Amino acid sequence: MNRLADGDARCGMLGLAGRFLVAVSLLLLLFATPALSPARAQNATDVQGTSARSEFWEEIRQGKEGSVSIPDAKAGRLIQSEGDVWRAWRNGPVSTYGAQGLVAVVLVLAAFFLIRGRLRIAGGWSGWTILRFNSLERTAHWLLAGSFIVLGLTGLNVLYGRYAILPLIGANAFSTITIWGKLLHNYVAFAFIAGLILTLVLWVRDNVPRRIDATWFAKGGGLIGSAHPAAGKFNGGQKMLFWLVIFFGGSVALTGLSLIFPFQIPLFAKTFALLSAVGFNLPENLTSIQEMQLAQLWHNIVSLVLLAVIIAHIYIGSLGMQGAFDAMGTGRVDLNWAREHHSLWVAELEQNGTLDKEPAQQPAKGQTQAAE
Repeated sequence: MNRLADGDARCGMLGLAGRFLVAVSLLLLLFATPALSPARAQNATDVQGTSARSEFWEEIRQGKEGSVSIPDAKAGRLIQSEGDVWRAWRNGPVSTYGAQGLVAVVLVLAAFFLIRGRLRIAGGWSGWTILRFNSLERTAHWLLAGSFIVLGLTGLNVLYGRYAILPLIGANAFSTITIWGKLLHNYVAFAFIAGLILTLVLWVRDNVPRRIDATWFAKGGGLIGSAHPAAGKFNGGQKMLFWLVIFFGGSVALTGLSLIFPFQIPLFAKTFALLSAVGFNLPENLTSIQEMQLAQLWHNIVSLVLLAVIIAHIYIGSLGMQGAFDAMGTGRVDLNWAREHHSLWVAELEQNGTLDKEPAQQPAKGQTQAAE
């Protein structure tokens, strides 16, 4: 009996000791785990977190749109990466080459004037004038020309003002000029469109290209050889100017309207689709922001080209050619000037009996001209 009691006591003690060891082991494991595993756990979390963040920002950088609860659906796109491309083009090639082109035109015209001088009427003033443009035609011209000058100056200020004007007049004055200039630019644009349409309606018939225009270009408009090439009411150069103004001006007007009414007049996706159909590889799925950026770039490029052309036109119509300004000043031109530059037109008027001929108000041939 005593042996059995001793055996039971030993078994009980061993059981208690075993349970104690198990409990101690569990406690050690419990307290040891936080001390041994944080590094591994943190590494796993970092890897997963970095990967998730990288994918998240990659999608945002690529322009993936999310959903928003506000009315402006465009707010679902946090980053518009194409904006970097737009900024690089606007502040790089467009503004740089645009400025260089305008300066080059002015320098070429100045050099031409110094070398050749003013193109004078070969036969001198005749003392007679004929009607070239009536009041409606002159109104259309000056509406188009005046609005274009305003648009050109205010547009150049937006593109180059912070480099050329801001340092001269200071931030406050420049800010005021730019804000009012932008408003003026937007409203005068409608006068430009009206002048463009009126000009097209009045003169499209007289600006249809003819075979005689090729001869005019071959002779350099009179610069090659001793005689002026024959021309109708508008010569080859004037016809080229007319169609440049119509097409480039129309393009500027359309892109301008899309900028005045943002996100309402998409132009480039459909245009690119048409061009892609004939072999060009252009993107057709454009976002609304991309449409605006392309419209702004194209608006600047075409405007700068048109401005360079108009600078040359202003030179020829004023300082460069004697008697040319009268055509749009009073509407009447000297008869000798008309016969030299538009001989076919004068012959047609004489044949039809519609030559509106009057004595000139200025002194006759051989005398000093007030207009000189």
